Amino acid sequence: MAAVAAASPALTLAVAAAVITAACLLLCAEAVWLDLPQSGTKCVSEEIQSNVVVLADYALMYESHPSSHPTIAVKVTSPYGNTLHHNENATVGQFAFTTSEAGNYLACFWIDSAEKGSGISINLDWKIGIAAKDWDDIAKKEKIEGVELELRKLEVAVQSIHQNMIYLKAREAEMRTVSEKTNARVAWFSILSLSVCIVVSILQLWHLQGYFQKKKLI
Repeated sequence: MAAVAAASPALTLAVAAAVITAACLLLCAEAVWLDLPQSGTKCVSEEIQSNVVVLADYALMYESHPSSHPTIAVKVTSPYGNTLHHNENATVGQFAFTTSEAGNYLACFWIDSAEKGSGISINLDWKIGIAAKDWDDIAKKEKIEGVELELRKLEVAVQSIHQNMIYLKAREAEMRTVSEKTNARVAWFSILSLSVCIVVSILQLWHLQGYFQKKKLI
């Protein structure tokens, strides 16, 4: 009993450390550097659940093109193909929306100007969920700062982790249901195929028996 009691605080600290680490990861934004080819489209996708705030900023990197100013086109679509953001002849831009359905959200970029050069680079700062919140504005409205603000961030991060776990559990149940239905269909198809083979074999035997009897071979 003493060994169990001694291990409990260590286990509690380990769980707390895991939660804090996951929360810090959720608070980070995802910055992506994309190299666009002269022709064609380059896309970035993210699987997001419903009712999640998405905020992204994109900008051309002019260091590789000091003498020319190419432009790009941007299109963001939902899992069902609905256009959430479309911009042409752009050098910088931003899109923001709240997801209405769960699935893969796609952001595609391509060069739409005559000055293509050898391709261009863009910087995409993609923020999802709690990372898209304006914490400075929240701190001013709720009059919190320092440790209290960091604890508030961790609280929201833990809530986000909990919601994500519920979402993953629902997806797992959905996939399990689909798998069970597929297995049931395969089983019924196997039984039907076996039944057809048995019926065909019986008919062949009956036909051969009649043929041999007609020829008086049996």
